[in-house]
Amino acid sequence: MGATRADKEIYFNKLKELLAKYPSIFIVNVDNVGSNQMHQIRVALRGKGVVLMGKNTMVRRALRTLLAENPQYERLFPHVRGNIGFVFTSTDLKEVRDLIVANKVAAPARAGAFAPRDVSVPAGNTGMEPGKTAFFQALGIPTKIARGTIEIVSDVKVVHAGTRVGSSEATLLNMLNISPFTYGMSVVQIYDNGQSFAPSVLDVDEKELLDRFSTGIKTIAAISLALNYPTLVSVVHSLVNSYKNLLAVALATEYSFEGAEKAKEYLANPDAFVSAAPAASDAAPAAAAAEEKEAEKEEESDDDMGFGLFD
Repeated sequence: MGATRADKEIYFNKLKELLAKYPSIFIVNVDNVGSNQMHQIRVALRGKGVVLMGKNTMVRRALRTLLAENPQYERLFPHVRGNIGFVFTSTDLKEVRDLIVANKVAAPARAGAFAPRDVSVPAGNTGMEPGKTAFFQALGIPTKIARGTIEIVSDVKVVHAGTRVGSSEATLLNMLNISPFTYGMSVVQIYDNGQSFAPSVLDVDEKELLDRFSTGIKTIAAISLALNYPTLVSVVHSLVNSYKNLLAVALATEYSFEGAEKAKEYLANPDAFVSAAPAASDAAPAAAAAEEKEAEKEEESDDDMGFGLFD
């Protein structure tokens, strides 16, 4: 049964209110997420985010009513497909993303469902009676009879990621009490202050961002200097280079200024700028030698102990 006009009006107002209040939106996929799991996710996000679900047709219709005043919401349309929902937030995106994907529940393999990952049956005793050996042979799983039960000889991959789970594989995994899959919310896309980007962007390290930003600044500065086109990042280099040129002119001519006086004085009389440190370093070995001699005298006096050779 479709939503009534009143329900749609309530939903439209709710969506408009949340869009106006929160600058960031997580578009999440909720395939295989049950009502109990959804409740737990809402509880985990309490105070940090708000979950809003709705039919895609109703979501698109509600967004279209807002495009005239907020054309940036058009970036959401390509991602409103499949079983999706919205999580609105104004807090740290990484923190909220972690809360969204943290709630996972184990699920058995179902025939016809797409496998999110590879599934293998581990080697070991199954506890099953020998009469079911043919079932394992049909799936190409090597077995042997040990102490009256079926034992799997080696690990065998029975389901490949991205393929549909067969009925035989699903039956076998259920017989072995293996729940190979986990289901929960997954982030499809992130909308933040008018920009839309993939969730992988949140995994970029801050150091990497700073390094790339620094490299970009250096590149812009180099291009600006090469083109003699001043920019905010190149003006400092331009001032330093101009000062160097001015200093070079002052040293080559009679022209002088306060900053060039010391350089000219150094070139005219470099000996005057020789540090007193070398003198101190020369005095150090002399002092060390004097101490060594003094130590030798003390050792000699200790050996005498006040007696002569024939005393």
